Amino acid sequence: MTQSMIKPAPVESSAEAESSRGWLHLLGQRDPRRFASVLILPAQLLLMAIVVFPLVTEVYISLTGWSPTRGGDWWKAYQFWDWGLNYAETLWDSDFWQAMWRTLIIVGVAVPLEFLLGLGLAFLFLEEFPGKRIFHTALLTPMMIVPAVAGYMFFMLFQGNGPINSILTMISGSQVVIPWLSNGTMAMLASIIAEVWQWTPLMFLILLSGLVGLPEDQMRAATILGASFWQKFRYLMLPMLKPVIIIALVIRFMEAIKIFDAIFLMTGGGPARATETISIFMYRVAFQNVRWSYAAASAIIILVLMTIVASYALRPLQVSNDNS
Repeated sequence: MTQSMIKPAPVESSAEAESSRGWLHLLGQRDPRRFASVLILPAQLLLMAIVVFPLVTEVYISLTGWSPTRGGDWWKAYQFWDWGLNYAETLWDSDFWQAMWRTLIIVGVAVPLEFLLGLGLAFLFLEEFPGKRIFHTALLTPMMIVPAVAGYMFFMLFQGNGPINSILTMISGSQVVIPWLSNGTMAMLASIIAEVWQWTPLMFLILLSGLVGLPEDQMRAATILGASFWQKFRYLMLPMLKPVIIIALVIRFMEAIKIFDAIFLMTGGGPARATETISIFMYRVAFQNVRWSYAAASAIIILVLMTIVASYALRPLQVSNDNS
């Protein structure tokens, strides 16, 4: 090997080294890692302020009986201090728990359907077929639509004389008039359909990325050994996809609990509160009844409940990491 082929390692120039030492000395730091921590400190403080300040304010207001109609600024809410009576009232409020139950019904039906449909579509898109990119783009389109727009779109589709009933009339050959939005059960079904239509693509995208990342050598070895598709799915794919599945379900569960836009535009929580989710319930309490402190207490209770559920749901991931 000639000397011309040997390239010396890049050496920091004396000017650059002197400049970096100057900055370190200016900030009173000698360790570059501590220096980097000092540089990102303002961003960390800003992020903490964005997250912590609203949370502390909400907890503060929830412990009082303050509302805009009672007069006074929000920082003077201590004048209406009630020692957490809002929490006791929320826990004993049947309307709160009924709204929570309706939300769980929507989530309990919509999220498993999204998972099953997303998993099936992910398996279909593992193989190459003509027009795959076009179908892939079309499949992801519902996820990109603003939820309010999707809600208004389904509001028009599920009208008594809307396209859905017209299509059913053409198929059956007789007049079909289903009260999609004026009957409690049908309105709940329509809300679930809208939720599944819009967010199945997200589940599909997460599961497809997990399937693409599976090791091919193990799949080929199982095929050579004569394993069927279901055997490979049960004993190889499913265990390796477990972290991805847990993350996908937790993400969708946390997001679906907050469902508001589509249902609010489709039914407004009706008929007779049949589709009033917990988000619509808090909207009604806060902005129609103007009980901000009560709505804040309800939000804190939901936050605590969802945090407990998410921590238990993510525990298998921590156990698997500890075992590995």
